[in-house]
Amino acid sequence: MAVISGAWAPNVIWSLRAGPRRFSELRADIPPISAKVLSTRLSELEDRGVLVRHVRPTSPPSTEYELTDLGTELLPALDAIVQVGHRLKTRAST
Repeated sequence: MAVISGAWAPNVIWSLRAGPRRFSELRADIPPISAKVLSTRLSELEDRGVLVRHVRPTSPPSTEYELTDLGTELLPALDAIVQVGHRLKTRAST
């Protein structure tokens, strides 16, 4: 659990499940997150080996974030949490 701890960390991992994303794309995927918090979470997840940061040699340089093998291994656990959340939400509304 320490690997995915921190506000928004699971959301960042979930957003990266479809492939590499730029910072601005992640902000669009997770509208309530501030730039500062997103930057902090990305650094923490990179330090924990969950994602890797690629700086592309474009003009201006662009940065993409991508899940590592460890990050990909976390997706089934996050998917299970999402499924339980959906069931709980459905149960609460009936």
